[in-house]
Amino acid sequence: MERLSLGDGLVGKVALVTGASSGIGRATALLFAREGLRVCATARDAHGLERLAAQMPQGDHIYRELDLADVKGCQRLVDEVDQYFGGIDVLAHVAAYLKRKDLFEVTEEDWDRQLDVNLRSTFFLNRAVGKTMIDRKISGRIINYTSTAWIFGPMNGADSYVASKGGIVSLARGFARHFGPHGIRVNVVAPGQVNTPMQHVDNDPKLVADVAAASPLRRMGEPEELAKVNLFLASDNSSFINGATINVSGGLLMY
Repeated sequence: MERLSLGDGLVGKVALVTGASSGIGRATALLFAREGLRVCATARDAHGLERLAAQMPQGDHIYRELDLADVKGCQRLVDEVDQYFGGIDVLAHVAAYLKRKDLFEVTEEDWDRQLDVNLRSTFFLNRAVGKTMIDRKISGRIINYTSTAWIFGPMNGADSYVASKGGIVSLARGFARHFGPHGIRVNVVAPGQVNTPMQHVDNDPKLVADVAAASPLRRMGEPEELAKVNLFLASDNSSFINGATINVSGGLLMY
């Protein structure tokens, strides 16, 4: 009997990975490349992309600097990746922006930046990649990122961020319905506490430790653990999962 592997059906496929300069996006780009995918890694941090490129396995990979708040730039990137590789099979939209602030100190600029980078980019990237998949008759996979806080609500100055992350779940369900008849699956990953740079920015170290201790596993997650979930959702093994929000929190959230 043939044994399954986590990345079944992915060798030679093309993946666009956002937020690839650090954290979960970086771990995802590295794992995808190791599994034989051709990767376009994108992020705002050019130096982070350079460091990623130095560690990527050999392969036909490209690296592009992009501010996700730039809708036209997102469309240009999708067009470039499509033209370079001849299609896009996987979108792993991991990138996010969080600015922690007291509720009464949040400015319009704080709100707009988080909604633009997190929610607006999800709409326009999903739409652009989905259109490319439909035009090329590719049964693709789109993976978006929310937060477990979309269910239990914001904490520690993350009100705008969590509002954007709740919207991502709703958007993804709509895209799952639109794209499903074309064989394109759209899902969302909801990580709990993960050991990424964002986890530690403007965050009280004691609070970080307390939340980790509150998990049934008594620890936070690591980016590589989330990357494996992305690999599964991108693979043929998740062939009947569509419109789902996958809770990856170590039991911090249970539903």
